[in-house]
Amino acid sequence: MATEQTSGRPGGAVAEVKETGEELVSRTQEQFSTKAHELGEDVSFQVREQLDQRSTQAGEQVQAMGHVLQSGIEQLRSEGKDVPARVMAQVAERVEDLGAYLQSAQADRMLTDLERFARRRPWVTAGAGVFAGFVASRFVKASADRRYESSRSNAGGYTSQTPRSLPAGGA
Repeated sequence: MATEQTSGRPGGAVAEVKETGEELVSRTQEQFSTKAHELGEDVSFQVREQLDQRSTQAGEQVQAMGHVLQSGIEQLRSEGKDVPARVMAQVAERVEDLGAYLQSAQADRMLTDLERFARRRPWVTAGAGVFAGFVASRFVKASADRRYESSRSNAGGYTSQTPRSLPAGGA
């Protein structure tokens, strides 16, 4: 029995197939990595674009609230309530400043400011995260309860008007 030789070596066909397979895998990995990087950049750009648009809209709404507060201040002053008017004036000023910041700041600046705040005050950031998680869980629970009730009342057209209970002495 003779051993088949390709390129002057035994088992050369197997080595060529292995080498071709490795090259194919390497090229595929490079292409995948390149596409993943491009998609990541596209998503990052879209997120920043959305953040810019939404923050500008939010800034306009917050500034409108500041103007409403300013009109309330004038009413308080006309009624002779100077202390509440001063407090409202400070709140209105902060609200208008926040609105101006949201309108003018770019997404990168906002993200940088947010990171800086989180590094300076980690406990506040953690507390805000816990609070946001709690609010989200309450929202999910409330929507789940509504879905459950609506699916229960629409199940096969049968709706029970009286609650069911176990017979006395039965388990």
